[in-house]
Amino acid sequence: MDDATAIITASYEPDFERCKLLCETIDRFVTGFSRHYILVEHRDVPLFRQLEGPRRVVVDEHDLLPGWLRPFPDPVSLFKRRIWLSVRTQPLRGWHVQQLRRMAIAFHIPEKTLAYCDSDVVFLKDFDCALFRRNERLRLFRRDDALAQPTEYNHRLWSRNAALAFGLPVEPPSLHDYITTLIAWDAVAARDMCALIEHKHERHWIEVIASTRQFSECMFYGRYIDDVLSGAGHFHDRTELCRVYWFGPAPSDALFQGFVAEMESEQVAIGMQSFIGTDVARIRKLIAA
Repeated sequence: MDDATAIITASYEPDFERCKLLCETIDRFVTGFSRHYILVEHRDVPLFRQLEGPRRVVVDEHDLLPGWLRPFPDPVSLFKRRIWLSVRTQPLRGWHVQQLRRMAIAFHIPEKTLAYCDSDVVFLKDFDCALFRRNERLRLFRRDDALAQPTEYNHRLWSRNAALAFGLPVEPPSLHDYITTLIAWDAVAARDMCALIEHKHERHWIEVIASTRQFSECMFYGRYIDDVLSGAGHFHDRTELCRVYWFGPAPSDALFQGFVAEMESEQVAIGMQSFIGTDVARIRKLIAA
């Protein structure tokens, strides 16, 4: 499977119906991949097994993460949410651990290319995963100098923490942004990235990354490719293949339809962030899926 591409999705129980819709639209529109791996917490495995098929596999985080990092009910949320605890890391939320799963999967599957797709994504057009590669080089999403102006988000801090993990200077800061969904990584590069972190710090790579709650797996990979490997094996592209509705109230039908109508010609999917509260049944109706 040296040239194969795997689609990787990290999910959890509240996003099950969204993930189910993603799977249906992948099966309808997406080609050029060998398997779709869905990465979930141990207790969510039985639920997500319903989505398995000839090319879809559910992966238990117990098979990905070290035994010293485990989830517990979070008393701060009246035990409605989960928190991952370890004496080696900061307390972690689900969105932190989903990132760690996405990084760890590179050690456990044979595919060469890892295509990451969030569980609240819906494909609306045909897409061939072969488009991630161009003349043996892999597409690296990058918005050049996007961090030149301060923002309310933590992208600059995430970039700085990635530099520290790799032993890179933090000044002058990198101003490139690598964060979006529907992106591709080279599996060998991802494993080498983690190995470098362990070499620099003489600790498990998860222990280093999760010693702070401020990190982004996209920033780690982007800075590793650009600042450690000098871009080797990759080409840059700032086109967002998925149009994402990041923030705001749940859109009205008219706003949703306008959002879809304004997709760029290169965009093949939409993402409706689950925390904005858009009902999945409504999304199904609106896209006639």
